[in-house]
Amino acid sequence: MKPTTVLLVLLLSIGSFCVNAQRGVRIGYVDMDYILESVQEYQTANEQLAKRVQKWKVEVEEQKASIAQMRSDLAAEKVLLTKELIQEREDEINALELQMKDYQQDRFGPQGDLVRQRSQLVKPIQDQVFNAVQEIAANKKFDFVFDKSADVVMLYSDRRFDISDQVLRSINATRKRGGVNENSALEKYEEVEPDPELLERQQAYEQKKEDRAAEIEQRRADKLKEIEARKKAYEERRKKMLEEREAKRQEKLEERAKLIEERKNSN
Repeated sequence: MKPTTVLLVLLLSIGSFCVNAQRGVRIGYVDMDYILESVQEYQTANEQLAKRVQKWKVEVEEQKASIAQMRSDLAAEKVLLTKELIQEREDEINALELQMKDYQQDRFGPQGDLVRQRSQLVKPIQDQVFNAVQEIAANKKFDFVFDKSADVVMLYSDRRFDISDQVLRSINATRKRGGVNENSALEKYEEVEPDPELLERQQAYEQKKEDRAAEIEQRRADKLKEIEARKKAYEERRKKMLEEREAKRQEKLEERAKLIEERKNSN
């Protein structure tokens, strides 16, 4: 429901209440953002969540960098690979990319760990606020209590009707009486382990990468041997050709010398 619609419904409800009530309507409000900022264990747990989120972001960036490196390696090695090996490598990279996107969705998606853990973090405080508001509203005979930080549009609010500090005092008093567990909900929340299938695929890729590197190195060595063999064969053919040319030249020189000698003798 849109904020303006919510406000309209509330105003109509208040108007209807005023018509049927013998006294004036008492309205209060709380600022949930202000309350959360004032609760130390929420701030501490929120910092822990921020560190965890940063760790997830680093993991995603590392996976992206690894996949980018894989694509770069494949582009550099294509000339030494068969079509079948190229297709196999591309399939592996695409599969890892899908796994990475699934991991990213599991962490940061609408139903991911970030949303669930943030909700888990806020819910205990929200429950305490709700209980405190119920108690204060009953004692002071409030007819309506709004949340200023929610979707309801409050164009103006008088601080006299802000009961946020009263709610905080009520929460603190309840804690002192031992009625609230101060352990952060985040600390109880079991962190989801990294996707084992993704880790297994990455490990398998690393092994295949090592195998492919050895295979490519062997192919390079074989190619160098082939080049050396061709070079040696060419040198041998060239040497033989030069020797044959030299032999023919010597033969012609000898024939010419012999012919000259015969002419001299005939004279």
